[in-house]
Amino acid sequence: MLVTDEDLARAAANGDGDAFSQLLERQYDRLFALCFRLTGTRADAEDLCQDICAALPAKLSRFDGRARVTTWLYRVAVNAAHDRRRKIAVHGKYAEGWGDWETARQASIAEEADRRDWLTGAMARLGDDLRDTLALVLDDLTHAEAGDILGVSEGTISWRLSEARKKLRAMREEELSE
Repeated sequence: MLVTDEDLARAAANGDGDAFSQLLERQYDRLFALCFRLTGTRADAEDLCQDICAALPAKLSRFDGRARVTTWLYRVAVNAAHDRRRKIAVHGKYAEGWGDWETARQASIAEEADRRDWLTGAMARLGDDLRDTLALVLDDLTHAEAGDILGVSEGTISWRLSEARKKLRAMREEELSE
């Protein structure tokens, strides 16, 4: 009999360690890929993914089964990425000053664009909403599923994708003209 991800999530929420391990084994690669698209760097994706996995046993108690485990897990990942971005922004403002932080951020983005394929580098320069939307849709989620995860309508997802395409096209054209 095939055990679904939802069955594993419910069992893991009730303390079944084997179910938790199986669930992570099934979902980890997809989770890591999403974290990579949300952060833009392997190191940040590894940190984010590790944080999510460490918090997952407690979070599973709130999994109610109304959504697929992947959809619910993506929402957890998007929320964790937002939290991490806020922490980094606050730390950067207070630790080094806004100008130093922004300079370091721009240098990091440029360095990553050199090491990663063009799309990953360009996604890192998109606004949070556009990047999150694009990351989810690139993972083969429907507009409706992405909307559920981000808490917006399907139409908003379509609009964000259109905006992301425009911005990516403009970035590409600017790079080619240089």
